[in-house]
Amino acid sequence: MKSRPTLSQRRAGLLGVVIPREHLQPAVLAWAAARAPRERWGVALSGGADSVALLLLLWAHWPERRGRLVAFHFDHRLRGAESHLDAVFCRRLCAGLGVPLVTGYWAQPLKTAGEAAGRAARFDFFEDAMRLRRMKVLWLGHQQDDVAESMLMRLARGSGSAGLAAPRAIHEHLAGRIHVRPLLTLKKAEVCAALLKAGVPWREDPSNSGEAFFRNRVRKTVVPIWCDAAGRDALAGAALSRQLLEEDDVALERWVDRIGAINAAGSLNLARLRDMPRAVVRRALHRWLARQAERFELSRQAFELLLAATERGEPTRQSLGLSAFAVINKGRLSLQKRVLGRLESRRLFPRRFN
Repeated sequence: MKSRPTLSQRRAGLLGVVIPREHLQPAVLAWAAARAPRERWGVALSGGADSVALLLLLWAHWPERRGRLVAFHFDHRLRGAESHLDAVFCRRLCAGLGVPLVTGYWAQPLKTAGEAAGRAARFDFFEDAMRLRRMKVLWLGHQQDDVAESMLMRLARGSGSAGLAAPRAIHEHLAGRIHVRPLLTLKKAEVCAALLKAGVPWREDPSNSGEAFFRNRVRKTVVPIWCDAAGRDALAGAALSRQLLEEDDVALERWVDRIGAINAAGSLNLARLRDMPRAVVRRALHRWLARQAERFELSRQAFELLLAATERGEPTRQSLGLSAFAVINKGRLSLQKRVLGRLESRRLFPRRFN
């Protein structure tokens, strides 16, 4: 005898009617259709509107995957009892759907923790929890408001196409991790309206309405004024710009791939970059720096100096900090590491980059 659906399952079914599968991001739908049937999918679940909608829509629109879903909830422990209640809410929601829930918490949260620290702690938890379960795919509930906010924030610090193309619908990271965002075709207001229509509750984080964080200030003050001033659907426009920037970014990456300027030893062949557009040289230089086993935090000015030297191809030795130099010699850019007062050429192991 078939058991009756739980309240959470009925709500998921109703939400699937309000937001049909074809309203989700098309590239994500095509990607999901091509995945192995037994692949397990992780779902980031905060208890907020976006993540609740995400989990319910995955349950509703991919019934064949229901037994392969795992939800992940991270408690930042910054709001006392309210943070605990978020976890309780997520636990009940997942129990009603029959979806396992994995929880984690910030062991030593900083009283003055900023956006970046909180995000890093959360994604470290996701990465560790998924690695233990040999999972690669994590679904995230970002939507069009997040796209506009991220774009405005990154414009303020001078990001290029790679940064302005975030958050991507499908983002393949190092070590094979994949982040998937099917809600980028929807606005926050549309997600909340759909949840209300389907009778689905969610948790509100009061800190999101404050102005302590840059994103909150952009969300609360800048985006509404910007949308009113545009006189059109600015959020949809930002989402389209993000998609076009991603296409440009992918094209530049493939161009650098075809040039093949980095050899097996890790040096950059400058002859292959001669007469190339500066955007291609810049991308090749970023990739060369990313290949280093040691991460060098170059200032914008230092990077531009190294970029100019790379374009000229003249003999150069530029400090990359206390431990190494970038050296241009005989048409090649290579890394030299300082060891016990002398410089030692560093061979690099090929690594996969996206």
